[in-house]
Amino acid sequence: MEENFSQRSTDEFRKAVSDPSSHLQLAFASRYTKFDEFFKELLENAEKSLHDMFTRTYGALYMQNSEVFKDLFVELKQYYTTGSVNLEEMLNDFWARLLEKMFQLVNPHYVFTEEYLDCVSRDAEQLKPFGDVPRKLKIQVTRSFVAARAFAQGLAGARDVIGKVAAVNPTDQCMKALLRMMYCPHCQGLVAVKPCNGYCLNVMKGCLANQGDLDTEWNNFIDSMLLLAERLDGPFNIESVMDPIDVKISDAIMNMQENSMQVTQKVFQGCGAPTPATNSRVSRSVSEGFNARFRLYNPEERPTTAAGTSLDRLVSDVKNKLKKAKKFWSTLPTSICSDEKMSAGSTAEDDCWNGKSKSRYLEAVTGNGLTNQINNPDVEVDITKPDLIIRRQIMILREMKMRMKSAYNGNDITFVDIADGSGEESGSGCEGDLCHIEPPIVRMPPPEVNTNVQSGNSIASVCGASKLALFLSCLALVLHRQW
Repeated sequence: MEENFSQRSTDEFRKAVSDPSSHLQLAFASRYTKFDEFFKELLENAEKSLHDMFTRTYGALYMQNSEVFKDLFVELKQYYTTGSVNLEEMLNDFWARLLEKMFQLVNPHYVFTEEYLDCVSRDAEQLKPFGDVPRKLKIQVTRSFVAARAFAQGLAGARDVIGKVAAVNPTDQCMKALLRMMYCPHCQGLVAVKPCNGYCLNVMKGCLANQGDLDTEWNNFIDSMLLLAERLDGPFNIESVMDPIDVKISDAIMNMQENSMQVTQKVFQGCGAPTPATNSRVSRSVSEGFNARFRLYNPEERPTTAAGTSLDRLVSDVKNKLKKAKKFWSTLPTSICSDEKMSAGSTAEDDCWNGKSKSRYLEAVTGNGLTNQINNPDVEVDITKPDLIIRRQIMILREMKMRMKSAYNGNDITFVDIADGSGEESGSGCEGDLCHIEPPIVRMPPPEVNTNVQSGNSIASVCGASKLALFLSCLALVLHRQW
């Protein structure tokens, strides 16, 4: 019977924590899925649009050199998926390869060796054969992809942090306090009496002490996500970069065509005269292949492209969810105790269970977090032993916050992944100042424990009952009640 009481109180507590946590976790998980789907489909659509337009406009000349463009999108997808691509180097390589292809097309009467083409590529920055398009596109692509990937990672990271924190098991002392709060009134015949609101708050703050310490870094992380969302909705909008990327690359090609004579002259001066073609391999004039331009892109056109939505709509939705997620961990005890199943509420201060009897609860409500529990009158909390799983989630939140802030400035940073594993740690499991807690080592005495009873979780020890008759009356009530 005692085990049944203890198990039921623990299960009710876990459900009270799990329900709001699962709701929040689902919100982040669904937004991550939507963003991930959107970004990937956006890339697929951009690649298909470029292929279709270049096929119609440039025909065989594009088809013969299409691997240059295919590789561009392969690398962009690789960066978004793994982050293992240096975007600036990759884009420089793309323009260098395109220059080599184009230079051969505009000079069909010459044969170019690999060494000669390498020379052409090395001088690309001074030549500026594509005008200012490569420089502008590099800035736009780099900062928008960095922001998009970081934002998606932030959503996925928040989802995972919530799941791990919500799954942390209550301590033995917490389970004692829960049993005392939820079922000791039954032993006095007070089956319908709910715990006092202040009493419930102290028990929950003691049981959720480590979760309360998460709140500061959680809020900092949420703020950094909101800042990055503003960037995504403005200058770092990946949709406004990828939708017209085919037009921008085509403009660069047109610049090369229009300036081909000047570019060729400068290359011949810097790299030397190439070998003339000895056979009659004179290609069709490049002007025949590159004389068409695409329509100008209208920035007001915001089509519903990827995943049946647009980036601004996705960002607006996530911003609303992020704002509601702030202070989640610090307000969790209040949220739980606001449920009529858990406490009598603040309006029934004299008609509630205070841990000893049906009367007003006179103790002060403690603050949130581990160190504040030194004065918790209802839950014995060892403030010198922080939960290692939650400390690790604090580290992860700090890391993600740094990633968001870096992405906000258009920069990418890479961290070594922190694997949580099964929760087993080597050493303390804490780094830096995350576990640097130096409170006075004070243990609160266990509340009203009968030392004559061996079982720490027994009804008599938890509720302070000292007479067999009281226990038997409690047992009779329990057997009589229909669970």
